[in-house]
Amino acid sequence: MKSSPLAQVKDRFKDKDSLVAALKALATDELWLGRLSGDKGLDCVSNKKLLHLHDLLTDVKKTWGGRSGLIGTVLKAENRDKDAGYRTRLERQSTPRLLDLARAAKKRAP
Repeated sequence: MKSSPLAQVKDRFKDKDSLVAALKALATDELWLGRLSGDKGLDCVSNKKLLHLHDLLTDVKKTWGGRSGLIGTVLKAENRDKDAGYRTRLERQSTPRLLDLARAAKKRAP
């Protein structure tokens, strides 16, 4: 049985503040678009969402090296390497959305 998000945070990071600090270290310009509310920030986000975001950003950094590599993968899988308009549209998408697009494009590719 899977443990609760609070138990996972305590096992992996000891407390929520450590998780938020680790996530802020990962959330650089090459991996993250800063679309947070200025008043609340990451401190008010649930443990489950923070864990998911940390796992996602770690996977993107390890596998593709950043958002640009992820965008390149999507463009190559959809055979739209030279489409500048599509590239700029993808650059406005969030990292989780880009990861979903990359996974779907890889499944569709022959």
